[in-house]
Amino acid sequence: MLEWAARAGIELAVLRLDLIDPLISGNKWFKLAPHLQAAAAAGATGLISLGGAHSNHLHALAAAGQRFHFTTVGLLRGHAQDTPTVRDLQRFGMRLHWLGYGGYRARHQEGFWAPWRQRYRDCHVVPEGGGGLPGAMGCASLVALLRGQLAGLGWTDYDALWLAAGTGTTLAGLVLGEAGGHPVYGAMAVPADHGVAAQVQTILHEAGAADACYQLLDACRGGFARVDAQLEAFLHASEAATGLPLEPLYTAKALMALRQRVEAGYFARGSRLVFVHTGGLQGRGAALRDACQAHEAAPGTSIDQRSLEPS
Repeated sequence: MLEWAARAGIELAVLRLDLIDPLISGNKWFKLAPHLQAAAAAGATGLISLGGAHSNHLHALAAAGQRFHFTTVGLLRGHAQDTPTVRDLQRFGMRLHWLGYGGYRARHQEGFWAPWRQRYRDCHVVPEGGGGLPGAMGCASLVALLRGQLAGLGWTDYDALWLAAGTGTTLAGLVLGEAGGHPVYGAMAVPADHGVAAQVQTILHEAGAADACYQLLDACRGGFARVDAQLEAFLHASEAATGLPLEPLYTAKALMALRQRVEAGYFARGSRLVFVHTGGLQGRGAALRDACQAHEAAPGTSIDQRSLEPS
């Protein structure tokens, strides 16, 4: 039990997407499935996408490729690194290309994909993080999944959804699935200049739902992948209290932002909230280890894992 929620009279449930699959975890399968269907319809035999050296998205994509026997290609930010995620990508058979930092920043420029499409003619391009309208439509089904489990809680309804936002794709999908039924709150794990708000608006506009009910809130704590001592302590305390595994880049930041809102009286007593656990636990160990080393080297500082990308 989370004492801060109980003190405020808030009932909090968790949609455990992290339990769906040990490798294609969390929201990743829901974002990937429409892209896999599009690839099959186009006659493609593989998928190519982008991410960092700890990318949850690339990890899920590579695992899906190994399981369902299609080729995967990853374009990675920065220079070659040896991380647990990178080792998994190689073990799953993903072909890796390190773009450097400038090369990765060019991913939004016109013509970026032309040479890669030429080189990998049989691969279907998946946007960074599995984003875009197809990924969001895959996530829209989460609302029905959630509502199908309410009876097990003894609930007939809920008041709002809360989740971490990295690209905004899952949030947009939940907004589409809700169709105005309940507000959706996205705790942004990245700074505003990463374009989450614009991404969400673009997706909803394409889907004809631009006036949907949602809010984006800052939860990045100074930058994407920055893990400060307060966040780390909150993560461990929350895990000890609930047994719910968290990771510091998305889910812990989102839950911490929710606590701040609850303690500020943002939600009325008696509110029933659903926290969507978006997974990402495969990178948990490396992120916490790096944060611990940074705190030991310079107490009170935070680590900024700039090789990571929103997933």
